[in-house]
Amino acid sequence: MTSFTSIKRSTTSIAVALVAVMALTVGCSSSSNPNSSLNAFQPEIVNNQDAFSFQATAIDNVTATMVYTWQNTGQQATINHSSAVDSGTVSVTMTDANGTQVYANPLVASLNEPTATGVAGAWTITVTLTNVYGTLNFSSTKL
Repeated sequence: MTSFTSIKRSTTSIAVALVAVMALTVGCSSSSNPNSSLNAFQPEIVNNQDAFSFQATAIDNVTATMVYTWQNTGQQATINHSSAVDSGTVSVTMTDANGTQVYANPLVASLNEPTATGVAGAWTITVTLTNVYGTLNFSSTKL
């Protein structure tokens, strides 16, 4: 017969596992087309408070949308582009903690520009790729 303590431990273990899965999911990418995600191209995403960076090399015909939650303690950020998109389109959109769009531009070879002023907190970064070939690299830092 199973004791109450064993059931409690099992329930606690399941709860801890679910929290761990949720923690791994927050801030990670999600793709609108999982069959052509960036996983095969080993993207490097660094998602720290006040500093976010995204890099993926040798992308070959990818269509996907990735959404990240980024903690920005400031009201603005600087976006630094450094990409080599051979074909296709890539756009980066950012919204502040209130969901107000503060940035929306295609990813280009070289550009350094600020976002509009927004509300500090959990910002959303959306990267949308359509039939992309090339190397993607951009970063965002608190301004």
